[in-house]
Amino acid sequence: MGLIVQKFGGSSVKDRDRIFNVARIVMNTRNAGHDVVVVVSAQGDTTDDLITKAAEITSDPSHREMDMLLAAGEEISISLLTMALQELGVSAISLTGWQAGFNTDRAYSKARIKRLDTERVESELARNRVVVVAGFQGLNRSDDITTLGRGGSDTSAVALAAALHADRCQIFTDVEGVYTADPRKIPKATKLKEITFDEMLELASLGAQVLNNRSVELAKKYNVELEVISSINPVPGTIVKEETKVEGMLIKGVAKDTDVAVLTVKDVPDVPGMSFKIFSLLAQKNINVDIILQTTGRDGKKDMSFTVPLGDAENAVSALKNATSRIGGGDITVDKTCAKVSIVGAGMQSHSGVASTMFEALFNQNINIKMISTSEIKISVIIDEADADKAVAAIHDAFIN
Repeated sequence: MGLIVQKFGGSSVKDRDRIFNVARIVMNTRNAGHDVVVVVSAQGDTTDDLITKAAEITSDPSHREMDMLLAAGEEISISLLTMALQELGVSAISLTGWQAGFNTDRAYSKARIKRLDTERVESELARNRVVVVAGFQGLNRSDDITTLGRGGSDTSAVALAAALHADRCQIFTDVEGVYTADPRKIPKATKLKEITFDEMLELASLGAQVLNNRSVELAKKYNVELEVISSINPVPGTIVKEETKVEGMLIKGVAKDTDVAVLTVKDVPDVPGMSFKIFSLLAQKNINVDIILQTTGRDGKKDMSFTVPLGDAENAVSALKNATSRIGGGDITVDKTCAKVSIVGAGMQSHSGVASTMFEALFNQNINIKMISTSEIKISVIIDEADADKAVAAIHDAFIN
């Protein structure tokens, strides 16, 4: 009938019972007449356990060797799931990322897919097999193993769905779909039937962990319809697509991200080109910058604050300090006690008072706002990390309930 790509996260294959549960889901899809390609992540906490093992050896492992180590987690999952499928009488074969044709750039630990050669996958499908592919990994031009970064299995699945022209890409997880907030933290969170690529991309980029943002980018670019669905409870999930029929919801979700550090470069010369000098230094180090705040210049000087991922904060400080002669400026401070809380919704474009409602909810909880960023479909604020959960609950109540 069609081709379905199904991706299962680490919690879905964490033990024997969960693996056989996944195998039965795949078998049922196959029995319904579909060809099936399965992408899996490492079991449970395997990736974290491997990181811990590396830390027992060295405090500064090379990115190349970490990719070599972490890729082992997915290889365990694909072999075990394939064995389970075979035990159920389903013809199946496991393929590593490179066997499945994933060719990446050289950026160890956060590689990007450069080319995907699906010849091997297609040949196995032609032999009437379920193909089980290791997500999160590929091979670069030096024939070195690379990994795609956290959540990279989502990206692997969407890339395969796009390259194979699949009818749908299903992302199985431990929740029943995309919610207006994390249902484990906000009991009143509502499951969405549909959400647009743009809204999902913003939520994923802003801390919602149900989908990796790069996977949503790929899905939008190649118009791959996604379905976020539970691997535990067989109920309809959330469809992610270009346009939705759902109207009337002012916002689609509230997201929290604690992977944030705020850097401030003080007393920067207030002259043309200074922003370029600062942010080009960070770009050279592959450090992503999000919210930027610049003070009004006084006495020929200004302060510049911006957010970076928490893990990149020290590298950012080092790069800037090594270039003080180029950028001038005084002290460089780092605040690692921050969180970013955001609201997302296409309905914001045609409604006034959204920011006011959000800020009132924070004011009522006595939560101070440090930085603000807006776009047509989102508003983000930087606040103290200690206030993040309280802020999400207050904002969710103000808009959703």
